[in-house]
Amino acid sequence: MKKGLTLMVVAALVFVLAACGGTNNESGGSGESGYVGISMPTKSSERWVGDGANMVKEFQALGYKTDLQYAEDVIENQVSQIENMITKGVDILVIAAVDGESLSDVLAKADKEGIKVIAYDRLIKKTEHVAYYATFDNFKVGVQQGSYIEQALGLKDGKGPFNIELFAGSPDDNNAYFFFDGAMSILKPYIDSGKLVVRSKQTTMDQVATLRWDGSLAQSRMDNLLSANYANERVDAVLSPYDGISIGILSSLKGVGYGTGSNPLPVVTGQDAELASVKSIIAGEQTQTVFKDTRELAKVAVSMVDNVLKGTEVKVNDTETYDNGVKVVPSFLLEPVSVDKTNYKEAVVDTGYYTEDQLK
Repeated sequence: MKKGLTLMVVAALVFVLAACGGTNNESGGSGESGYVGISMPTKSSERWVGDGANMVKEFQALGYKTDLQYAEDVIENQVSQIENMITKGVDILVIAAVDGESLSDVLAKADKEGIKVIAYDRLIKKTEHVAYYATFDNFKVGVQQGSYIEQALGLKDGKGPFNIELFAGSPDDNNAYFFFDGAMSILKPYIDSGKLVVRSKQTTMDQVATLRWDGSLAQSRMDNLLSANYANERVDAVLSPYDGISIGILSSLKGVGYGTGSNPLPVVTGQDAELASVKSIIAGEQTQTVFKDTRELAKVAVSMVDNVLKGTEVKVNDTETYDNGVKVVPSFLLEPVSVDKTNYKEAVVDTGYYTEDQLK
């Protein structure tokens, strides 16, 4: 009997620890203004670590208590963590979803407790229980990536044909479609005219998506593309939606001899201005990234929360774009910045995002 009771207690403790997110749980703040639950997708990408830290700093400066959790890209972890935040009595939730279509049930629970939800940089879909969305102009991110390739190859001047391969983000992230559609709004006319040639013939989102934005999956796919299509051809450009994917692509390219004087690397885009990729750009490897100043995004999310909890007007600048399948979510969109070797200092050093020492 005692043994059975002990096992039950141990099992209960394990469940509680799992729900709390284990060592990912980071709480603090006075709580005099309210209690905010912050659910981030993963610590494996430096941008999400920065996002979480920036929001905690901003919230605590305003007197909010925070509970920051990272789900490590596991849907069940995120659901459990959000359920635990609801149980602990948070006043509002800020969520960057692992999978934008998997939170409907848990957000219905939040709504029953009167807890509003702010979607953070990833649209939460198929639920009415999301009040606002803080993000960047995601279609424009893709336009900037596509336009960079257009300019770098001289396509507007009639140059070509050039070989290109296409990569997209995770199919469970709504943003991935905006990035891809934005880029293709620039690149598709050149593909249709033959100025850009996709030798693999993989041009649809289904064919080029990269689950969970995984750089190792991108590297493996690039390996396969090169061996199957470029034994006697050269790839001139690669559309990459995110820096972690870009690093995997570059590793694949260098593995088969790209990156030498006689065989230079192709144009490779990216996004998020992660430290490794900015260093890669400075070194002449990755060509471009799109900088999204997440310090500013954190401020937008914090302002939304503060306004919601105080019952004051929430500032938005888009009420048409982000339809989650149930409702159009009122949104605030920030401007992204295209960055390459010519302007990285102005974009990420002069703004204080990185120091010169960090980029050495």
